[in-house]
Amino acid sequence: MKVALQANEVSYYFPFEGKVPVNDWVGKEVVIRFSGQLNCINCSRETNKIFGEGLCYPCFRDAPQAAPCIIRPELCEAHLGKGRDVEWEEQHHNQPHIVYLALSSSVKVGVTREIQVPTRWIDQGANQAIILAEVPYRQLAGEIEVFLKDHYTDKTSWQAMVKNHVAEADLLEEKENAAYELPPELQDFVSDNDEVFDLKYPVIEFPTKAKSIKLDKMPEVQGKLAGIKGQYWLFSDGRVFNWRNHSGYNVEVSQVEESSKSQTELF
Repeated sequence: MKVALQANEVSYYFPFEGKVPVNDWVGKEVVIRFSGQLNCINCSRETNKIFGEGLCYPCFRDAPQAAPCIIRPELCEAHLGKGRDVEWEEQHHNQPHIVYLALSSSVKVGVTREIQVPTRWIDQGANQAIILAEVPYRQLAGEIEVFLKDHYTDKTSWQAMVKNHVAEADLLEEKENAAYELPPELQDFVSDNDEVFDLKYPVIEFPTKAKSIKLDKMPEVQGKLAGIKGQYWLFSDGRVFNWRNHSGYNVEVSQVEESSKSQTELF
């Protein structure tokens, strides 16, 4: 799913021709059908197993999208003209990045490209976020993140996030505390932007219990869509479906009562 933000309201859509708005599906019966076909989202080849987020094994092994610095940005060497694919690294990692604090379950520290704001926060299901630091390349953002991992998690509890069990925190105060923890040479990158971004998701009802479902075990999923948060569909019976975890799966998605509007797309 693609996302957009207007006046703090998160909108979701499928990237078909004309953009299919998914917010309109909340409160309705929907169905997801898996054809059984898997395709690498990088090279498009058909594969019998997906690695990482939608990659065949050769791409998982060799593509820059699966390099160690994706998970550990402090290892990035793009600013040195190095990497699995130097041109790709230049376009994606030797670019302005931000370090942020977000409230998705507890206060989380994270790194993303500047152009990925606010998409990254929405994908993680953050209720609030604030920019902590602005840096010229990925590795430097990773350094700041490493310094703060003793004080903040870099993971989101997906169960707490989809149930909207989010810790209470003042992100502006947390930013001040985080900036204080940094060494002087990194404090120079602390952002003057103190805006706290509020994100509101199209949810009628949050689940009290959350059960993750996978298309490998259940190739057809049907139920009432109670909401969308992050990259999760929340069904009224407590099941949750993570679209990001199904990158590369060939699926058909439709509203049950309007099957003529079915669309097929490779995610």
